[in-house]
Amino acid sequence: MAKWRYSFTRQNSAETAKASGRDLRISPKAAREICKTINKMKLDTAKRFLLDVIDKKQVVPYRRYNKEVSHTRSIQGWYAGRYPIKAAKEILKVLDSLEANAEEKNFDVEKLKIVHAAAQRARKVKRYIPRAFGRSSPRFDQLCHVEFVVEELR
Repeated sequence: MAKWRYSFTRQNSAETAKASGRDLRISPKAAREICKTINKMKLDTAKRFLLDVIDKKQVVPYRRYNKEVSHTRSIQGWYAGRYPIKAAKEILKVLDSLEANAEEKNFDVEKLKIVHAAAQRARKVKRYIPRAFGRSSPRFDQLCHVEFVVEELR
């Protein structure tokens, strides 16, 4: 089993709760944009935002990976955005786990604020598809790590 640590360095375990999703089958680009959007949000606001993304009511602004992304009218301050539904579902599961971890530490769930949200590339799953005349084509899946840390507001 591989050892891993959180990239969040300033942590007081009595004041913070954390959760992570490892080797998720989601796009690292979509996960990065979602994490950038929900960072510094309250936990219930972030969960409501992800549910709206899944229902295609709210758009995730694409800040870095926006070369050939279509313009979207409903974003304030950004012109490009998408609805990364698969990534939003997986990140919502991690946020539910984070809420359960905070409840275990007797934190008030309504006062939780996300102080750290990060997404990193994980390993690649390498597969090959057989083609005609004895050839094959690669089919690689890029996995993703996601981690969140919340803190209780006073």
